[in-house]
Amino acid sequence: MKKNGYIYIGLVLGMFLISALLGLSYPQVMAIGLFSAMLFGTLLFWRFRVAFALLAVATMLILGLTDVAHVIEFAGLDIILFLIGMMVVIGFLEERHFFEALIDAIVQQVGGEGKKLLVVLMLLSGFFAALVDEVTSTLFMMATLFQITTRYKLNPLPFLIMLIFATNVGSSATVVGNPVGIIIAMRGGLTFSDFLRWASPISLVVLVLTIVLCLIFFRKDVTNLSVCLDCDEELKNDDNSVKMRRIFSREFRVCWMLFMGTIVALILHSPLEHLIGLPKNTLLLAVSLTAAGIALMIEHEKARILLETRVDWWTLCFFLLLFTSVGTLQYVGVTSLIAQAIVATAGSHGVALFMAIGWSTALLSAFMDNVLAVSTFVPVLKDLGSMGTDVGPLWWAMLFGGTLGGNATMIGSTANIVALGMMERRGLGTITFGQWIRAGVIITIPTLALALILLILQLYR
Repeated sequence: MKKNGYIYIGLVLGMFLISALLGLSYPQVMAIGLFSAMLFGTLLFWRFRVAFALLAVATMLILGLTDVAHVIEFAGLDIILFLIGMMVVIGFLEERHFFEALIDAIVQQVGGEGKKLLVVLMLLSGFFAALVDEVTSTLFMMATLFQITTRYKLNPLPFLIMLIFATNVGSSATVVGNPVGIIIAMRGGLTFSDFLRWASPISLVVLVLTIVLCLIFFRKDVTNLSVCLDCDEELKNDDNSVKMRRIFSREFRVCWMLFMGTIVALILHSPLEHLIGLPKNTLLLAVSLTAAGIALMIEHEKARILLETRVDWWTLCFFLLLFTSVGTLQYVGVTSLIAQAIVATAGSHGVALFMAIGWSTALLSAFMDNVLAVSTFVPVLKDLGSMGTDVGPLWWAMLFGGTLGGNATMIGSTANIVALGMMERRGLGTITFGQWIRAGVIITIPTLALALILLILQLYR
C-alpha cells in the first residue's frame, strides 16, 4: 500500500508537469491532473475508486473547472437509469435461479466430452453476455464452471480465462452486453438493430476464432478435463430430460415471459420509435424501466430488497462521477486537443483513423478498464465530428477495441475482476498479471485484428 502511494503521487505530479510543459491553459492542466488523480487512484487503489472520483469531481467544482449545471449534463443519467432497470430485471431472474437452471439443463445435455463441453460453455458465455450483460453471465457461468472443476479436482484458472474471453467477446454483440455498448449506443445514437446489423455477426465470427485459439492454447487442460469426464460413471447415468423439463415448467413461466419480452422489446425499440415519432433511443430507456417496474410489482413486499441488493449502486455511482470527470475534460477543451493530435497523426478520414481509434481504445482498455477507456474517448469522437470527420465507423472501432481489448489483462474488463474475485473467495487459487497476459495478448491481437478488418471491408468498400 505504501509503495503504491509513492507511485500514485509520482504519476499524478508527472501528469501535472507534462500538461504544464505542453503549454496548456491553467483549467486544462488542472482538469488533466485531477482526472489523472482519479484514474491512477482507481487503478492502484481499486477498492477506493468511488472516493477518488468524489474527491476529483468536488475539486473540479471548487476550482471552477465545471459547474453544477454541467455536472448534471455530463453525468449520463440516461445510461445510469438504463443500467438500473436492467440490473433489476436480471436480479429478479437470478433470485428465481432462472439462469442456473437453464445452464444446468444445457450442460447436462452436452454429455461427457471435454472439448465439446468447453465449446458449449464458451458459446453460452458469449450468448448470455450479449443478452443479459457480461457481469451477470460471469456470475452464473463461473458458478457452473467451479462446480465442474471442484468435482474433478482440476485447476479452474485456465477454464476461467477461456470463459471470460468468450464473455467479453459476446458482450460486444448487443447494446445490453456491456456498459461500453450502452455508452456507445446512447452517445453515438445507435440502436439495438444497429448492433444486430454491425456488431453481432462480427462478434460471432470473433467468438469462433477465440474458441479455436483457446482450445489450442489450453489443449493440455482440455485433455485433462476430457479424461476426468470419461471416467465419471455417474455423469453417464444421469437422466438429462428431468432438468430440461424443469426449465420449461410452470415454475419459470413468469421468468420466460419477462426475459423474452424485454429482449424482443429492446430489439424493436427503433422501428417503434420511428412509428410513433419519438426521439432516438427513447424506448431503449423506457423498455428497461418498464421491465424493471414489472419485476418490482411481481415482487410485492420484496421489491425494496430487490432494488437495494441487486442494483450495483457502488458501480453506478462511480460511472456517474467518471462521466462527469470526462465531461469536464471536454468542457475545458482537452478532448479537442486530443482529437486534433489524432487527426494530425492518422488523418481525418479513412482506414488509418479507424485503426488508430480501435487499437488506441484496446490499449487503454487493457490497462485502465474498458469502461474508463471508452468514456475517455467518447468526447474525443464528438470533437472529431465537430471537425467534419465521419465518426459513424469510429463508434464500432471503439466498441470492439474496448470489449476485445478488455481480454488482454486481468483488469481490462469488469467481468475479469468479478470472475477472479469469485475464484479467490472460494479458495480456488489466485493469478498473477503475467499468467493472464500471456494468454490475453495471444487472444486479443488476432481477434481484434479480425474484427477491425471485417468492419473495414463493410464500411470502406
